[in-house]
Amino acid sequence: MTNTSTWRHDEARGGRPIAAGLAYWSLIFALGFALGTVRVMWGAAALGEGTFILIELPIMLGASWLAARWLTRRFRVASTGAALAMGALAFALLMLAEIALTAAMGASPAVWLASLTRPPHLYGFLGQLAFGAMPLVAVRVAGR
Repeated sequence: MTNTSTWRHDEARGGRPIAAGLAYWSLIFALGFALGTVRVMWGAAALGEGTFILIELPIMLGASWLAARWLTRRFRVASTGAALAMGALAFALLMLAEIALTAAMGASPAVWLASLTRPPHLYGFLGQLAFGAMPLVAVRVAGR
């Protein structure tokens, strides 16, 4: 089987957007985990949590944009539906990871969820929504 026929077979099965979504989540989660660790260990005490989140946000969105552009090309995510699947999977994994980290730190997932409606956590959540939409934006901007 040639690469082209393998690609078509994978896309028909949904393999390309799924693999792209996993890769996208992995890259951005790793960066967010590193920045979140800095925020918790140093940044929140030095600058305040809200200020640090506002510093983190453009870094995370810039990285999301670059990763989404690269990965949609790399995994040949070209359709609106595939880009939506990629972003939705990455967003769902991010929310599951957030809940798992919340529980691991001894907090209630319900309390975490309620915190997303108020600043400064609301800013982070809006950024996470943008993260989920970034593959679609990347595909649209590329004209695919």
